[in-house]
Amino acid sequence: MTDAPPAAAQPEPTDPLPWIFIDADACPVKDEVYRVAQRYRLKTYVVSNSFMVVPVSKLIERVVVEAGADIADDWIAERARPGDIVVTNDIPLADRALKAGAAAIGANGRAFTEDSIGAALGKRALMEHLRSTGEITGGPKPFDRNDRSRFLQALDQAVVKSMRRPRR
Repeated sequence: MTDAPPAAAQPEPTDPLPWIFIDADACPVKDEVYRVAQRYRLKTYVVSNSFMVVPVSKLIERVVVEAGADIADDWIAERARPGDIVVTNDIPLADRALKAGAAAIGANGRAFTEDSIGAALGKRALMEHLRSTGEITGGPKPFDRNDRSRFLQALDQAVVKSMRRPRR
């Protein structure tokens, strides 16, 4: 059920450009990633557990993994390497990406860092607990134009920073 590249397909150690991985299920900024990736000519993996339409490009590869908790996250985390960029709202995946040396950016433009990820994981656990007790029934604020703009700026900054650092 996957049109994913073989498990061995990974960025080459000598590849001078970062790769972008999109945790694509429910990602509202895929089109923005495509534009930035095209501008910098970066290989981009669109990873989801269901088929989705992606632009026709040698630089964009759709990866459909089996349905299941964290299967897409696992696929990304197993391949992300220093210098790569992971686009996700999933805080545990962002943590795994950072531990692999990749950059992690949320759809709202929040760049996860080694300094901020611990607090983000803690807040996530607290909010999950509060939701389970019925204390909190709402979700995050709606995604808006300002979030999209912050995301584009954060992604562009991450790409430029990654392209300046030595690859692997």
